[in-house]
Amino acid sequence: MNFYSIKSTQHLPVSLKEAWDFFSSPNNLQHITPPDMSFVITSDRKDGEVMYPGQIITYTLKPLFGIKVKWMTEITHVKDGDYFIDEQRFGPYKLWHHRHSFKETANGVEMYDEVNYVLPFGFIGAIAHWLFIRKRIEGIFTFRKKVVEELFGKK
Repeated sequence: MNFYSIKSTQHLPVSLKEAWDFFSSPNNLQHITPPDMSFVITSDRKDGEVMYPGQIITYTLKPLFGIKVKWMTEITHVKDGDYFIDEQRFGPYKLWHHRHSFKETANGVEMYDEVNYVLPFGFIGAIAHWLFIRKRIEGIFTFRKKVVEELFGKK
């Protein structure tokens, strides 16, 4: 079994409350996901709803080659203003654990993400990871950084 990890850090010139309010709302996920992924939340959601432990979020997306997949994540942990964790319950990965952390700094907020994941299909999954999956996940974070800079400014 191959275990992979991707980490990303971004500094935002906003208050911790502003960053937390934006990123803890499932309604904002679509805004920070590349449009070519056709990301659509399919679970019921309310305007202004924030994440909470035990929350299930379902969506469809096209992560690779235009193939539509269904994905279900659970928000397993939330420490208000500090971090939240989403874990895949159903989807394309054997394991997906994503921790989103926020830390107030002198000039705003440091946002840190750590994604730990395992692919299915053994050796074939490892080759796919090397060829395109890691690049795709990193590309999602690159896209998100750009969008977040456009929304909040660059530190």
